[in-house]
Amino acid sequence: MFEESSWINVERYLQLDDRLVLVVGSCEQHGYLSLASDTKVPMAIACEACLRESVLLAPALPYGVSPYFTAYPGTISPRPETLAIVVCELIEGAIARGFHRILVSNGHGGNTGVLVPVLIEAGNAHPQARLSIFHCWRRPAVAAVAQQAGFAQYHANWSENFAITRVEPVPEGEKEAPIIPATASAPAMRTILGDGSFGGRYQAPQDLSDRFSPPPSKRCHRAAQPVDEIRDARCTCMYPVSCIPEIRL
Repeated sequence: MFEESSWINVERYLQLDDRLVLVVGSCEQHGYLSLASDTKVPMAIACEACLRESVLLAPALPYGVSPYFTAYPGTISPRPETLAIVVCELIEGAIARGFHRILVSNGHGGNTGVLVPVLIEAGNAHPQARLSIFHCWRRPAVAAVAQQAGFAQYHANWSENFAITRVEPVPEGEKEAPIIPATASAPAMRTILGDGSFGGRYQAPQDLSDRFSPPPSKRCHRAAQPVDEIRDARCTCMYPVSCIPEIRL
């Protein structure tokens, strides 16, 4: 991780590898769960994957596009064009420093429409770079776990209710999924949703929660660590997408 590395460490890393993972999350309401859920979950997954694959992990960008949730205190939502500029400059800067294989791990669905064209344009401008995007909740293995259990994956329900995201007592039972207009304003969204959950079960049985949960926090890849040491580290994570295929750019 950058937090545990000096510029000297990174320079040494770049002599051996040019891969980088950048997590883009959000700061938005998640009902009874953390406002930073969309950053915490992909960071936990990326940390595990980077440890296994010997890849450097950049500090997360913890803000995303969530204008529909701004009536909930704590939601901080930059404009789409602002996020596009910031991500573009981060990618451009990383390429200029020698990172030519970059994976953006997106933790928030509202960011997708911004991140994809930004990465396409950056790829057009830098044909020597290989850029990719990863959405953990879209992996077939993740959907399969939910489908086998018969539980719907909705915003701020059981599918995001983990030890690392839980900050309030979470209700038991199930909430009926409301009908949400595609262009609902922030005040209308709060009226429709109430507590912020999109519906479905608030909690999952412990065995399902264990299968679905991101890996526990552990030491991530430091640029100063010997590559062989990283490659020998064992991956103990139970999360279906902990070792991100796209990381092997």
